[in-house]
Formats: sequence, C-alpha cells, structure tokens
Amino acid sequence: MFQIALYQPQIPPNTGNIIRLVANNGCKLHLIKPLGFTLDEKPLRRAGLDYHDLANVSIHDSYDDFIYNIGSARVYAITTKGKKSYADVKYGHGDVLLFGSETAGLPEEIRESIGIEHCLRIPMIPNNRSINLSNSVSIVCYEAWRQSGFEQGS
Repeated sequence: MFQIALYQPQIPPNTGNIIRLVANNGCKLHLIKPLGFTLDEKPLRRAGLDYHDLANVSIHDSYDDFIYNIGSARVYAITTKGKKSYADVKYGHGDVLLFGSETAGLPEEIRESIGIEHCLRIPMIPNNRSINLSNSVSIVCYEAWRQSGFEQGS
C-alpha cells in the first residue's frame, strides 16, 4: 500500500480526518514533528472518531528521522510549487505522498531534496492559494490507490 506523510501538521481536525482516511484505505500515516497539537486533543479524536486503533500511524521527531525510517521508498511532495500534476504519475507500492503544514506548506529545502520531478501539484483555479490538507490527501491517495486497482479494498 501507499504511505502518507504530514510535515508539521497544525490543525487537529485535519489530521483526525486523515487518520480516519488511512484506517479505511490501508495507507500508513507518518506524522513529522513538531505537531501543532497533542495527539490526545479533543478535535483530533472527534475527527478521527474511533478509527485511531485501526490506523497505522508512526510519529517522527524530525524530517531526517522520517527519511531514515522510510528507507529507499520513493517520495512525492504534494505542493502548490509543483510543476507536474499528481494525475500524471504512475504510483507504486510503498510510495510516500508527503504534504506540508496547513500554514506554511513544505520548506524549499525539502522540496529541493526531493527533486522538482517529484514535486506534484493538484490543479486549481488560478490565483487560489491551496486546498484543505485532508481534502488534498484524499484526492492524491485515492488516485494512487485507484491505479493499483484498489488493492485490498472491497
């Protein structure tokens, strides 16, 4: 299956929604600190409902720790700075879809380390800033899953 990574997420309900999402599609979720909330915050629990126990979630102390732990997995950064559409990629088992924080996105140095060819965007109407984080994760991870024939889904 695929992996979802959130770099320094700030808004608890977004992360809660994503926990619920990965519990339902089998993706692994990586949370990269610092987080803008604690994992026991009520809005996070409310958005994730009772799916926390069903989700595969890892927490990393830093971006370097995250990179070390994913090994040789291919990483795609989903960013408004990407030149290629997320729909123009052939995703593979174990690929990581990396999303930046709601307030700052992904830092330039992370985008550069991943490489411009792995920086993807979600098409939008011109002059708009961004799409909600949990919606963005849903859009891209379901495209990756669709390409795999919804492996392990029903």
